[in-house]
Amino acid sequence: MASSGGDNCNLCNDDGGTSTEAVTWCTECEVLLCTGCEKHHTKSKASKDHKTMSTKDYHNLPKFMLKISSQCRDHNKKIELFCSFHACPCCVQCITDKHKKCQDLKPLSDILKQVKSSASVQLFEKDLKNVKENLEEIIKYLKSRMNTSSSQKTKGAEQIRSMRKLIDDFLNKLEQKILDDLESKHSQLKSKMNTLLHQLKTQANQISQLQSEFSKMTQYATELQMYVGLREIEKTTSEAAKYIDELNSGDNLEEKNLEVTISSGLQSILQEVESFGDIKINTNPSTLRLNAGRKYQAQNLVPTIPIIEEIKPTILRTLTIPKDMKSDRVPVFRLLLDGKYLILNRSFLSESSALLLFRNDGIFERQVITFTEYPCDFCYVRNNTVAVTLGSVDKTVLVDIEKNKIIQTIQLSHYCDGVASDGKLLVINSVEKITIVNLNDESQTILEGVGATHISLFGGNIYANIFKENKVCCYKSTGQLLWTFQHQDIARPRGLALDKHGFVYIASRKNNSIVVVTPDGKTCKTILSEADGINFPVYIDIHRETGLMIVLSELKKTSGKKDSGDRYFTAIIYKI
Repeated sequence: MASSGGDNCNLCNDDGGTSTEAVTWCTECEVLLCTGCEKHHTKSKASKDHKTMSTKDYHNLPKFMLKISSQCRDHNKKIELFCSFHACPCCVQCITDKHKKCQDLKPLSDILKQVKSSASVQLFEKDLKNVKENLEEIIKYLKSRMNTSSSQKTKGAEQIRSMRKLIDDFLNKLEQKILDDLESKHSQLKSKMNTLLHQLKTQANQISQLQSEFSKMTQYATELQMYVGLREIEKTTSEAAKYIDELNSGDNLEEKNLEVTISSGLQSILQEVESFGDIKINTNPSTLRLNAGRKYQAQNLVPTIPIIEEIKPTILRTLTIPKDMKSDRVPVFRLLLDGKYLILNRSFLSESSALLLFRNDGIFERQVITFTEYPCDFCYVRNNTVAVTLGSVDKTVLVDIEKNKIIQTIQLSHYCDGVASDGKLLVINSVEKITIVNLNDESQTILEGVGATHISLFGGNIYANIFKENKVCCYKSTGQLLWTFQHQDIARPRGLALDKHGFVYIASRKNNSIVVVTPDGKTCKTILSEADGINFPVYIDIHRETGLMIVLSELKKTSGKKDSGDRYFTAIIYKI
């Protein structure tokens, strides 16, 4: 192969001599030769039969051919063989590395013999000619189509403008009518809001006046004046607070939205449509959340949270593991981003634990992967990847559910039980400690003394159930405890999950119920019970974007036996 230094003799340059202009290229030695070196080259026994060409002819070769060498790129040895199975040339060492099982190896010289005079040369020449002619015909055809398309565009534009004029004349009248209606209804809303705004500003000015006078009162007033003044301030603030409560409980703060509904008959507007649409005032519940302030604290009132009362799950379907896939342990169900379901079928039997993929209609699709170690839990991470904890070997593995294989193994210092992830962090718990793994650099942070039975992540915080203590806790990622919640409705809590608002959903196993805890950890509500078919719930998962919730519940025995040892589970899908 030619060097990048130009047409200087390669041999002279290698010997450290002066640069001499090359006149010949040896096709076998792959070197450029000057006149003197060419004479020695033709007299040498080793090279006298080598084929050469002038440097002018050499540079007439296509550029891609100048890069073709008779030396193997991997082993820097002469290519002498041809593998028919892989359709590639190779050297002797290639046979050991890549072609051990290849049977049809031939000498390269046999393949290259009379290659220029073979029928393939004429065929390829004809192929090139045909391809070129085809491309030229396609170009000609496309140019013709472009001309036709331009003519159609001109004609179409004339039709559009003609129809547009007819429609515009008609729509201008309807448009003015609906704009007048819009202006009228907007004026009504604006008038009502201006009236309310004036009242609020009056109230605010009164409070501001009291604030400015309060410091003077505390500085100059006598004790009697101070006592009477405080009573007046209490009366005024109580009336203001009452006024705010009345506003909040009434309809004054409801969101009244102007909504334009466009007529569905626009396609036949000239013949049928008499109105562009209707203007409606659409009323929705207020999303305003007021700070209760000092008044509620002083009176020890518990503020009501209307959102938790509105959480009423609707059952969509149930999933049941096929009987031939039944295991001797409780399975784990998770929701995937594409609406499918992934089940970790767990078993103490060797190679009986597996990840199973189900379609969104509950039909079994395929087995993803099996495990020789006992898996405890798993969670979705990102990009078709899930994390599975292998408790007894203190490991957590990342599994690609599209490629059906383990792509990463994370070794920990403790038993791996529950696992949760937000795509950036992996949180793995045991009953004594929690480990946070940064998925970018695999660094680990251990939170000593922060144990859990089941965990979840939301907003950078860690949520944990403590099974034996019947409580749920919220921690910062540093391990700092933010709040702890205990209630008689939460008994032997197992799985937990959070919705997009930060409400915590608990599987209360002993009570046969699903309980929701408010984001501040101050109150709760039972949303599903035994009457809804919940029986010893174990796992719960929520797809925060779609609002789908999956609950793993044990099927009740109907055989009449006290304990047959047969436990069977089903997953119930809800919309929350």
